[in-house]
Amino acid sequence: MNERENWALEVEDLTVAYADKPVLWDIDLQVPKGVKMAIIGPNGAGKSTLVKAAMGLVKPVAGEVRIFGEPRESAEGQIAYVPQRTTLSWDFPTDVIDVVTMGTYGRVGWFRRCGAAEKEEAMAALEQVGMTDFARRPIAALSGGQQQRVLLARALVQDAPIYILDEPFQGVDAPTERAIIEVLDDLADAGKTIIVVHHDLQTIPEYFDAVLLLNVRAIDSGPVEEVFTEENLRLTFGGRVGVLAASGALEG
Repeated sequence: MNERENWALEVEDLTVAYADKPVLWDIDLQVPKGVKMAIIGPNGAGKSTLVKAAMGLVKPVAGEVRIFGEPRESAEGQIAYVPQRTTLSWDFPTDVIDVVTMGTYGRVGWFRRCGAAEKEEAMAALEQVGMTDFARRPIAALSGGQQQRVLLARALVQDAPIYILDEPFQGVDAPTERAIIEVLDDLADAGKTIIVVHHDLQTIPEYFDAVLLLNVRAIDSGPVEEVFTEENLRLTFGGRVGVLAASGALEG
């Protein structure tokens, strides 16, 4: 067995630059199979760029990305991606069920009409995220939290081994946050690998078992209990973590 197959995602010597300005510099990262990993860091740290580079949406200046030991280019269909909700346009005229069914296109093809089986998968995914009653609702009529659940349902029908979510809890209500984390827990229990760009430091120990601290460079990564320390957070965020330490989130 290829030793690299132990890693769901492996990034080696990855550098990404925009207009000759590095936004990621010489990143090394190994994500074990079956973990729930958070990527945290200040604004401009390169968090979204890292996940986009991992999926081939951004071209790096240097470095490699491997999925289960294979070059990313040969790992089609291995990642289901949930983008930031605020980066999408929500005023197109389509229903919730149609948006979720789009997640099956990678399997059925873009030019083949989705049938009853795909609609059934989409309804099952909507049930997982608590949105079955909204299946025929126009997507533009939903609240931000409801739209986020729909994006997650669209990823669920892909049934991929790796799920990458970019700020899924940003701007959502408490019930939606709880619904999302319950789905992610279920996916992890089923052996899926979960990678989440996250911003709320206080929920890291509760929601995740691994963490990457990023600020253009990789500060540290690994199990939460080993890596999520006040010293590492100060290296990542500077002197802006005192409130977290005071809250007790870093105790133990």
